[in-house]
Amino acid sequence: MAASVDVVDLEHAYGAHRVVRGISFSLAPGRIGCLLGPSGCGKTTVLRCLAGFEPLRAGTVALGGRIVATAVASEPTERRGVGMVFQDFALFPHLDVRDNVAFGLAGRPAADVAARVDAMLALVGLADAARAWPHELSGGQQQRVALARALAPAPGLLLLDEPFSNLDVDLRERLSLEVRDILRAAGTTVILVTHDQREAFAMADEIGVMNAGTIEQWDVAYNLYHRPRTRFVADFVGEGVFVRGEANPGGRVATELGELAVDDRLAVPSAGAVDVLLRPDDLVHDDASPWQAEVIARAFRGAEFLYTLKLASGTRVLALVPSHHDHAIGERIGLKLAIDHVAAFPADR
Repeated sequence: MAASVDVVDLEHAYGAHRVVRGISFSLAPGRIGCLLGPSGCGKTTVLRCLAGFEPLRAGTVALGGRIVATAVASEPTERRGVGMVFQDFALFPHLDVRDNVAFGLAGRPAADVAARVDAMLALVGLADAARAWPHELSGGQQQRVALARALAPAPGLLLLDEPFSNLDVDLRERLSLEVRDILRAAGTTVILVTHDQREAFAMADEIGVMNAGTIEQWDVAYNLYHRPRTRFVADFVGEGVFVRGEANPGGRVATELGELAVDDRLAVPSAGAVDVLLRPDDLVHDDASPWQAEVIARAFRGAEFLYTLKLASGTRVLALVPSHHDHAIGERIGLKLAIDHVAAFPADR
């Protein structure tokens, strides 16, 4: 049965070095959550605390409403109902696919084990590879065997530690969608750790962006992209640049590309210099616009170009433009703003 996850003020340290500080989040049963952040931000440490591999310095971890870890007591990993898929898959090379999947089912009646293994192999699309050896499988197939093995005991919570990092980019993107479908079918609560926001966006219902041992924002992907609450989240998630503006009373900001109304969910100074986040999709190509910019770089992406443009002030911005607008380096093009949610932060002087 899928478990809820409730983490309150979790802290962890290696000696005097505090790695995780005041982490709190909740995840409902059957939901997929993600801890997203750069290397060294503490996301894998949080995962290991949830699994019971690391002790807590402070805080609590509750799974399915049952407290499994505090600073003074910790339930053993094997009693938490947690499954884990490691970064390197950790398949047993001396066991074939079927026996790898059956590994966590020891002690159950043989008929029940066989039925469960059959069900898991069917779920991950490897029923025809039951007697193959791990070295005979592709990276994507090995990843699915590891997933089947972790799901076989029906854990209440499944933890995925950078599960696609050893795969090439194209396979990673395809498998992230396939794995999401598999996890949805299994109905398991999942927490994924990754540094790749494309994986996070493809798989997770809710994402916590981590920085220096804390969660800066726990939210859905749309809000992380369009309504970042901190400058770090704005800078880390998606592409974009900051353009200098001047905040005016009434929640409006003047920029060299026009005046904007700031999203009222964001805390912005009522007056003074601010930095406004502009995503590539916030700028629209418009030959009739009075605002002109010089093309200084371009990247062809098939359906569109990603242009790097220099404004009159020298500020550089990014713009996605349909690829039938083929502009040369040095050419000047018209721009206008098309922003639904304006994110602005105190100016970084």
